[in-house]
Amino acid sequence: MPSLYDATGRRVLFGGDYNPEQWPEETWLEDVRLMKEAGVNSVTLGVFSWAKLEPRPGAREFDWLDRLADLMHGNGIGIVLATPTASPPPWMGARHPETLPRGEDGSVIWYGSRQHFCPSSPVYREYAAAITEDLAARYGGHPALRMWHINNEYCTFCYCDGTARHFRRWLRERYKTLDALNEAWGTAFWSQGYGDWDEIIPPRRAQYLRNPACTLDFRRFTSDALLECYVAERDIVAAHTPQLPVTTNFMPFWTGQDAWRWAEEEDVVSVDVYPDPRDPLGGQYGAMIQDMTRSQARGPWMLMEQAAGPVNFRGVNHPKPRGLNRLWSLQAVARGADAVCYFQWRQSRQGSEKFHSAMVTHAGEQGRTYQEIKRIGADLAGIGEQVAGAGVPADVVILHDWDSWWAGGQEGRLSTGLDYPTVVRAWHRALWDAGLTTDFAHPEHDLSAYRLVVLPHLYLLTDAAVDNLVGHVRGGGTLVSGFLTGTADGDDRIRPGGMDERLRDLFGIATVHEWWPLEPGETVPCASVAGDGTGAFHGTVWSEELEVSTAETVGVYNGGELTGLPAVLRRGSAWYVSTLPDPTTLRDLLARAADDAGVRPVLPDRPAGLEAVRRGDLLFLLNHAPGPVTVTVPGHHRDLLTGDTASGPLRLDRHGVAVLKASQP
Repeated sequence: MPSLYDATGRRVLFGGDYNPEQWPEETWLEDVRLMKEAGVNSVTLGVFSWAKLEPRPGAREFDWLDRLADLMHGNGIGIVLATPTASPPPWMGARHPETLPRGEDGSVIWYGSRQHFCPSSPVYREYAAAITEDLAARYGGHPALRMWHINNEYCTFCYCDGTARHFRRWLRERYKTLDALNEAWGTAFWSQGYGDWDEIIPPRRAQYLRNPACTLDFRRFTSDALLECYVAERDIVAAHTPQLPVTTNFMPFWTGQDAWRWAEEEDVVSVDVYPDPRDPLGGQYGAMIQDMTRSQARGPWMLMEQAAGPVNFRGVNHPKPRGLNRLWSLQAVARGADAVCYFQWRQSRQGSEKFHSAMVTHAGEQGRTYQEIKRIGADLAGIGEQVAGAGVPADVVILHDWDSWWAGGQEGRLSTGLDYPTVVRAWHRALWDAGLTTDFAHPEHDLSAYRLVVLPHLYLLTDAAVDNLVGHVRGGGTLVSGFLTGTADGDDRIRPGGMDERLRDLFGIATVHEWWPLEPGETVPCASVAGDGTGAFHGTVWSEELEVSTAETVGVYNGGELTGLPAVLRRGSAWYVSTLPDPTTLRDLLARAADDAGVRPVLPDRPAGLEAVRRGDLLFLLNHAPGPVTVTVPGHHRDLLTGDTASGPLRLDRHGVAVLKASQP
């Protein structure tokens, strides 16, 4: 399979989405000049160009794209060519309304925006294949072409009759018989037994709570239906250019795609990341998405989109302070990115995203944003050969599974305040605060490379996943698990006892008597009883009434209905945490478990807010603190960004970055 390395050639790709159809051609020449000054070496073309390329059904207008591709090649800028299939032209919706998606209540999702297609529609798929085939035939041999980008941010849900037929076919393949489906869905409840495949419909708007197993399968199906669309277009371009890598861009930690499955079908895994500049933990959020994407890619990955300044989709859209764009861009490189790109190159003057920033904003080349872009381009050019293709070592892994996320979000759950992404982010933050670099993995993945496995919360676990966790601990590994884990099997059937028996034995739990979810904002006081000095702490979101068998009680509830009952348990190298501790306590707990497992921070003695990450033989230091920090760096190094030597105390300004390579004194 081709890889990102085949497109980068021992450098970091730098650029962004380029939408020249929004501008007169004289602007193209100015764009090329500015790109070269900024060190841009890659642009993505055609993402939303379907109406321009095919203004009428079957028509083809490629001349403008020919001129643009030649212009890029003549100036040494490579092309990531996108199929335009994320945004069908208005003529498709007007002539073929069956291609438009329907909502849960049957309402039509009309054209006039983007992503207005039903992924199950044969008509949509035929038109998408045709334009993709013609693009691949025309540009597959173009010397500027470096990579293919399929569609954009797949995110469509549809509940139409065509989708229902497709869903039934998917279910037939999964279950083979109606008896098996009825058993898996528990249709004996509420008289839901199906006697004919044609009776089955998607989980549309209903009188009351919908069957959670049906809803779970529809989530799985929708991810697979969108993946079918991706694979169909990927196979077309790959037939013309088998030597070139193919990608599509994930949205960060998004519920609609099982990215573990999708990543297996991509040559390059790419993602769009937009942390809030006003979020004091925006750097941690970025690190979490970067770690997740690197793990899906199992190596270098592509930052397909980020914002050079403000976005336009929050209630209030703040710009990035000076230096923050550079900090977050170099953080992505530190955590495995070999491509740093933006939406978009030039800020639109019209349309829905004219207030979304770009590499060249409305202020033009004299604006602060473009001047910072030039500095980032120079930084990436300076470190590219040293970093491209290098790995990011990690001895810690966080387990994450879309099936469990989907199942845990069912309508009839115990607490709507239990938000899966929030819990995962809290546990990643604890590891980030402790200075521990983290991978992500599916609970059925091989865990043998990791000393510490962290499981924030997985309501649903298959038998294979449970055996994998038990095997990891019995093989000498350490496991720290959060609450409400292993409660259901792969069909969302509650395990006897409320937790899989193998896990209860692993953690030393005799009985799970009751789950006690907490109200929003409510906390429960807890206390350490292990003599480790952590003292009092508080739990949030959740608590559980547990009876211990063979576990050591590390912490207890110290107030409310559960006073005196265990909150944190340990049995050997297996820990169970039945609440979400406050950030400091969770950090200390995971740091203790990591230390016991022989895992050490990259840079133990570092000031608060300083992120230290190793990539290959380079040490990245990134200052997320609100002001300057000073850190002592052991040994002698050269800062690849400045050329200065670094040994002993090193000062980093606000949003400052150092990329250190060991050197002789």
